[in-house]
Amino acid sequence: MEPKIGIVICGFTDGNKQFVSNDYIQSVRYSGGIPLVLPLVRSDHMIEQYASLCDGFLFCGGNDITPLLFGQEPKNGNGKTNITLDLFQIRTMKRILKTGKAMLAICRGMQIYNVACDGSIYQDISLQPGRHLDHMQQSKERSEVSHKIMVEPGSQLRNYIGQKLYVNSYHHQSIENLGNGLIACTRASDKTIEALEMI
Repeated sequence: MEPKIGIVICGFTDGNKQFVSNDYIQSVRYSGGIPLVLPLVRSDHMIEQYASLCDGFLFCGGNDITPLLFGQEPKNGNGKTNITLDLFQIRTMKRILKTGKAMLAICRGMQIYNVACDGSIYQDISLQPGRHLDHMQQSKERSEVSHKIMVEPGSQLRNYIGQKLYVNSYHHQSIENLGNGLIACTRASDKTIEALEMI
């Protein structure tokens, strides 16, 4: 039977419309899963239902996370936030992590993952120590490659993609302190963490 993959909404558009980008939905389908969009609800009971209904989960990209949720106040470079969305995604992530089910978190999703595990993020890469790359690539198509990442030896990801990979890059925030039980499994040449795994 095809696995049911819960895609947690990316955010809001046009005021009060919840959305998931079509690329995420089609990617799940083409990978052999049944994509199920999980809308924001203010109900722990419904989050429990999501966690039991789906076989795996996808957390997508989106806007910034409210800094208070990782113990900071807003700094220069912080972008648009929505604390209702943040709390829903963090609650949902924590519940899913308790199930041990498969989960993939992309871009903002990775930052939600880190915050849900009590980690923190740099509100803008300019706040990260040292010199850094421009992670907001300027190419016409977001799918074009932008820079190289190196994959840590011994990581699970190394088994799947090898030692290095050229990736696209469209983020202005980055991981600061790693969350509990998480390791950095890839880094860019400027030491920016580009992927996490749970140990």
